Amino acid sequence: MHIDLAGARWVKSRYSDNGGNCVEVCPDLGVVVPVRDSKDPSGPALIFAADVFASFVAGVKAGEFGTV
Repeated sequence: MHIDLAGARWVKSRYSDNGGNCVEVCPDLGVVVPVRDSKDPSGPALIFAADVFASFVAGVKAGEFGTV
């Protein structure tokens, strides 16, 4: 499956303020959520199913992964 990200609207978390070491997501594509490194916007993106990404975010919010 090829997903065209040329016109994608990328966003960072509003909590992201660490000198550019961030990930960005494109939440507007429906069934998939691309994720990329903000330092390399022309680099590769990881593509997750939207429901899988939503489960990951819920787990982070619930503290299931601890802190670093």
